[in-house]
Amino acid sequence: MKRLLLGTTAVSLLTLSSLAHATTIELQRFFGACDAEYGKMTDVSAAVGECGIITTLVNKFEADNPDIDVKVTTVEWPGYDQLNAQLASRSAPDVVSIHYSAMSDYQSRGLLVPLDKLLKDQGIKTTDFTDAAISSVTKEDKIYALPFDNWTMLFHVNNNLMKQAGLMQADGRPLLPTSRDEFFAQGKQFQEATGKPYLIQVLANETSTYARFFYTLMMQQDSKFFDDPSHIDLSGEDAKAALTLMKDITSKGFSAKDLDYPAAVSAFANGDGGIAVNGTWLIGSYDAQSKEANNVLSDGYRVFPSPQFFPQKNATYADGHGWVVPRGDRSNEKMAAIGKLFKFFYDNNYQWARTGHLPTVKKVIASDAFTSLPHRSDIAEIAQTGQALPGEVLRQFAIQDILGEELGSAVNGNKSIDEALETAQYRINDLLENI
Repeated sequence: MKRLLLGTTAVSLLTLSSLAHATTIELQRFFGACDAEYGKMTDVSAAVGECGIITTLVNKFEADNPDIDVKVTTVEWPGYDQLNAQLASRSAPDVVSIHYSAMSDYQSRGLLVPLDKLLKDQGIKTTDFTDAAISSVTKEDKIYALPFDNWTMLFHVNNNLMKQAGLMQADGRPLLPTSRDEFFAQGKQFQEATGKPYLIQVLANETSTYARFFYTLMMQQDSKFFDDPSHIDLSGEDAKAALTLMKDITSKGFSAKDLDYPAAVSAFANGDGGIAVNGTWLIGSYDAQSKEANNVLSDGYRVFPSPQFFPQKNATYADGHGWVVPRGDRSNEKMAAIGKLFKFFYDNNYQWARTGHLPTVKKVIASDAFTSLPHRSDIAEIAQTGQALPGEVLRQFAIQDILGEELGSAVNGNKSIDEALETAQYRINDLLENI
């Protein structure tokens, strides 16, 4: 027993010694919280969905690197108010999840650490990444984030309801619109057959979905609404046509109303509508549901890019997620630990792509493992049709909020289309002129 006690003591001392020398990385992220299900899981291949996969990835990294402790803080999406306060008080975490569309706001004020050396030290080359990814994180010839994915809004389709509506093709693909007129004709056919709304959209308590759909409709008209990155132009017929379509979809009864984000996600999962307009991040969860028996999506789920409503251009608004290191004093040891973490994320880009997001590493996007994942061939065109706002446009999240508020006012009948566009343009340009 004495020998056993001595052995236990020795192990404890070694453990304490190891912990005493552990390097701690403070990591702050969105993607939700799911510790009850994934808090101790390290089998990344068994994880599903954004939260499950990122939680398991961090668990696995810690298990593989016992000398590095990753302390995770989960913030409510998108978390930039919290990050701003942390930066102001010089208490920013070491690693933060960020949207490409938000990066310029921080990089332009010198609040992010360039990562060129950190990535080079890990053997990661800029040429390893897709053009869409590396161009999004490169500012003034320096890299300011580890690109993690590209994402966009998609049409998630309940094929079982589409079959009921007679909107399935012989090859097993749902019949989707290729124009505004086809959208309303097919929507009418769907709703008469099923008694359910054609679309499920997030129209309550969130502005981003209005703005993202509007951006897509503007890009499909090849609009130059941000030709000058310091001013938005919503005075043309293109903006009016885009918002008119959005309003008609809702006012003519082709969309579920008053759903916030969680309600909209659940509504599609419960079979309350035909097509969910939502992001790439839901592919993994809905696909998993479709492979279960006896539910509304069983063997009846497909997903596609947003239809082309306007003839000028096949385009869809796209953004992405990356990992940044905020400005701060850090030891060489901690920066090396962050480098290891980023290399681990880079090496596991395929696992993250299982969420539905497009991978950023070229060899992953070209791999058999990725291309054989469900639905990827149906959304592959996004690699060519995905389009972001010009990188020089600052305050893109604030612009998204303003634009979404005004678009929502018009869609929900609280303002005329002309008034909403005029007000949005004034508010956004006032914001940009006072940066």
